[in-house]
Amino acid sequence: MNQILTKSDLHHLIDPPTDEERAAWPKQPVFDMKVMYGDARGDMIPVLDALMKSCVLIRSNTGAVRANHYHKTDWHYCYLLDGACEYIYRPVGSKDTPTVVRAVGGQVVFTPPMLEHAKVFTQPTNMITLGRNFRIQEVYEADLVRVDPLEKLVNIKF
Repeated sequence: MNQILTKSDLHHLIDPPTDEERAAWPKQPVFDMKVMYGDARGDMIPVLDALMKSCVLIRSNTGAVRANHYHKTDWHYCYLLDGACEYIYRPVGSKDTPTVVRAVGGQVVFTPPMLEHAKVFTQPTNMITLGRNFRIQEVYEADLVRVDPLEKLVNIKF
């Protein structure tokens, strides 16, 4: 279900995604970071080169479950600094069994709009989440739709 949202459907601080934005999104939900430049001092790794409005450090304990929702317009690039999670996702409205992909420290999990998703943390994890929209609670909630727990539909091993 890929509904097109107009500005009037959203909080006044939220803009609908553009076709150009959609074309630039990663094709896979979990991917490795690429070193842009490295020398004797260390490495430079570009986490995100896109307009964004929020950056949040999220710390999760083993067994923690986060999300179980989808966003109407927001996307998130979640860079795992360390730890690991099982990323569970499926298209909005699907009744199919969700897909599960493991992500570990140094990888990024990308979530586009209109994708039901959850993360189950299998280790203590520190994650930087970069978002398209502001993380002000009122704005975040205006763009979010909660779903039944996805982790109950799959088998997660610790």
